[in-house]
Formats: sequence, structure tokens, C-alpha cells
Amino acid sequence: MNAALKIGTLCTLAAGLFGSAAAAETNITVMSYSGLFQERYTKAIIEPFMKAHPDIKVTFFPLPSSAAMLGNLRAQKAAPQTDVVIMDVSVSKAGTDEGLFTKIDETNVPNVKDLYPNARIPDVAGVAATFDNLVLLYNTDQVKEAPKSWMEMAKAPFKGKVVIPGVPDIQGLSLVLILNKANGGADYLKSVDKGIAAAAEIAPNVQTWEPKPEVYAPIVTGQAALGVGWNARAQVNSDTSGGKLKATIPQEGTVFQINTINLVAGSPGADAAKTFVNYALSAEAQKSFTETMFYAPTNAKADISAAALERTAVKQLDKVMPVDWIALAKVRDQIGEQWRRRVLPASR
Repeated sequence: MNAALKIGTLCTLAAGLFGSAAAAETNITVMSYSGLFQERYTKAIIEPFMKAHPDIKVTFFPLPSSAAMLGNLRAQKAAPQTDVVIMDVSVSKAGTDEGLFTKIDETNVPNVKDLYPNARIPDVAGVAATFDNLVLLYNTDQVKEAPKSWMEMAKAPFKGKVVIPGVPDIQGLSLVLILNKANGGADYLKSVDKGIAAAAEIAPNVQTWEPKPEVYAPIVTGQAALGVGWNARAQVNSDTSGGKLKATIPQEGTVFQINTINLVAGSPGADAAKTFVNYALSAEAQKSFTETMFYAPTNAKADISAAALERTAVKQLDKVMPVDWIALAKVRDQIGEQWRRRVLPASR
């Protein structure tokens, strides 16, 4: 065989080998929150997964909200382009009802057996991937001691210095539920009048109900002194700001927010997607993400460091108010109407 023929044969063989390798690689798309979540989830979960599974390439598709994710999935229903979605549980329920997701259980995702019982939500196809909780944010230059009450935001010194993501954002909704219980409201599914009244007391001090891009930046810069946010992002912003922002759970308590991980029905990479979800729910992955971003883990076997656990609500479960987010979804529009009628006018 002459040299030219040898080279040609080798090139053909190499091309065939590379072609086979490329063909063997499966690509899946994970859709979830943009910004800090994307950054930290990629480093803690996706990159280690791809290292352990070099035959599966994961692309993160970021969107700003669960509502935007649901809209994207609806548009793709006839020909899904996404394989896995991580989103708020109440929106996950809507997607389940519309047949957008495949049910996750031990039969297709074995690590489900190790999850806490409340990680499985009735009538939701996905399971909990993260637990987060509402916190009161404060700027440490302007507020020297951790506020003891959510109603600190109503005090005169903080006129124009409060930022709250208002209803329909789930952060504003969660605040109403907490204030409703603190003021003697018995059943939030029947009435949140007392929570709405308390929020209306805070309203005159509110600088904005739509902090952009997120609520944490104005607290860090000192544009605002107090605000309402999620613990996981608050803890990361506390670190990156050198402690300019801190977070606390006031005496009236907090609520858990649940993000579920979901398998998209009819997705192009269904088998690889199941492998990814199983890894994302493993004790190893849950430990990594909790210690990276301070979400409380959903896997009961995750061996989280004491330092990281101290920065979640795990050690303050007695302060966590139980919320049935699925049942609450049925009355969210009514609460939103009360918010627009009674809270927003009080801020003008």
C-alpha cells in the first residue's frame, strides 16, 4: 500500500471513529432559572454529571421565571426540544395537568426512594429538587441588627427604603401568607384579609414592587435598606457583597418554596434525561448544590456540612409555616385582586 493510500485509509478510519463517537453522544436540554441559579447549578450539578457521563452532553436553557418555562413547553408540546425542567411546584402542577410531563418515581428514577416524604407532591409528575425559604433582607450599613419582625418594614425610618417583589410574584404572596397567620388568620385558603391589611401597612414605605433585575442588588448597593427575598440567593449575595446584605427569618416565621425537577413527555433524549434526573437527586449532587447555593436538600441521605446547614432553614423548621401550594393555586387570582385593590393603592 503506497503512502498516499495509507494516509487516505487512516483518514477514512478516523472520520468513521469520530463519526461513531459523535453519534453515540446524546444531547439533552435542561430548562430552568437564569442568572445565579444557572451559574451555580451548572458548576455543582451539570459539569460533574457530564464528567461522570461523557456520552451525555447537557445544555442549560435559561428563562427568568417558571411561567416563562411553562409557556415555552406549551409552544413545544407537539415537538419537545427540552428534556428536563426545574420550576416552581405550582407551575409544575399546571404542566402536569396539561400532560407536559412524565411521572417520576422509583421505577424510572431510583434515587427517588431517598427523598424526604414532602419531596413528593400529590398530583405533580415531578419531585422536589430544592427547598428554599423566604427571608427578610437587610443592608448592614443601614440596619445594624437583624430585624426581629417582618413589620419592621412598616416603620417610619424606612420610608422609601423597602423593596418587595409584589403579588403575583410568589415572594409577595408568601409574605401575605406569613402576615396573615401572624395576625390571627386561620385558613389562608378561605381568607387572607389580615395578611393583606398588614401588607398595606408596609406599602407606604415600598420603593418598588418590581425590583430589577432582582431584589438583592438594591439592598447590596444601599439603594434600599430592607427587602423580601429567597434564602439561597440571599446567602450567595451576602458572600459576594462582603456582608453588605444579610438575611434573617423573623419571629413570625417563613414558608418553604419548592422547585420540582420534571421529565418532559415525549422529549428527544428521554433515557439520558432520566439518568440526569437520577444524578441530580442523588445524595452527592444534593450535597454539592446545598453547599454551593444553600438550598435545603431534598435527599435525606445528603451529608451536608454543618456550616452550610446553618445557612438554610433546616435548623429552624419550627418557624416554617406549612403551605399547600397546589390548593393555593386555586385562590391565587383572588389574592391578587385583593392585592391590587388594597395594597398597591396604599403605596401611592
